[in-house]
Amino acid sequence: MSGRITVDEARTLWNDASDEELQRLAQEVRHRWHEPNHATYMVMRIINYTNVCVAQCDYCAFYVLPNQEGGYVLSRKDVFAKIDDLLEVGGDLVAFNGGFNPKLPLDFYCDLFAAVRARYGDRVEFYALTIAEFIYLADRANLTHAEAAVRLRDAGVHWITGGGSEILTEDFRKRHAKFKYTVREYFEAQRAIVEAGLKTTATMVIGFDETLDERLEHLRRTRDFQDECIAENLHGLFSFLCWTYKPYGTEFAGVEISPREYWRHIALSRIFLDNVKHVRTSVLTQNAEAFRALDYGADDFDLPIEDEVTQKAGATIELDLEGLLAVPRKLGYTVEYRRAERPAALTI
Repeated sequence: MSGRITVDEARTLWNDASDEELQRLAQEVRHRWHEPNHATYMVMRIINYTNVCVAQCDYCAFYVLPNQEGGYVLSRKDVFAKIDDLLEVGGDLVAFNGGFNPKLPLDFYCDLFAAVRARYGDRVEFYALTIAEFIYLADRANLTHAEAAVRLRDAGVHWITGGGSEILTEDFRKRHAKFKYTVREYFEAQRAIVEAGLKTTATMVIGFDETLDERLEHLRRTRDFQDECIAENLHGLFSFLCWTYKPYGTEFAGVEISPREYWRHIALSRIFLDNVKHVRTSVLTQNAEAFRALDYGADDFDLPIEDEVTQKAGATIELDLEGLLAVPRKLGYTVEYRRAERPAALTI
């Protein structure tokens, strides 16, 4: 395969290509970036610092509304304990993820992140927020996205991830997350994040009721954003992570898609996103089946030890990390641990 594929060509591949052809084409693009039969991984923990949220997405089984029974905000002591536990099992990446809690202002987050950075330094890297949370906090603080990004950067934040994207079409958001931001706002915020010198990622969740055209629109918007960043010498997107919707206990409900559909989507994403270095497969939502996606173009994965959001919706987490790593090795891959990178502009 030579050159970049169009949206129409991607549609044809999805509809007509065999699994073997998708694997072959995806591996061609993968090999431009990475050694064959080599994959990297991280051990990480998602700390769900609060479960109070007003977004009311119908695909979420995690949130409670303000003043409802069961709402919580983790103390700093609890957060530190979770990070200490992660370090004990050999991990060094934390992702903070909660929701739109109207009782927690931006200052709460800046103080928390500054405390984490002061306590752990570079022993731990953390994904401070998702773009969804970032937009909510900036709006409530009456700050521009650029101003909010600088506030967080000054508090020791290096990463704000692409989480909360799900499917980046306006129709999808109207159907399932009408109180969330628009697609336009999402990319405006992400651009402000990279312009502030912070690192970010692309994410996607499949398996709702999205159409093929909606999946392709999401991929096109992601590739276009990366093109713009590259043209302007910005860091852009470090990676693309796709995971699958877990329907248990959610208002929207539904049925999980098959591992095969997930693998094929990973392949199509790897082929289409020719300007993104890393394509990551989701052990969190696919468990051992996630590793077959390495044959379909993925090159990286994480081994999570906790994520209450997806666990509430039916995800199961395997804590036998060596047992999990044995799976890609049996598939013929050499796996190597990697640490989260620091943005060059913030390197001392």
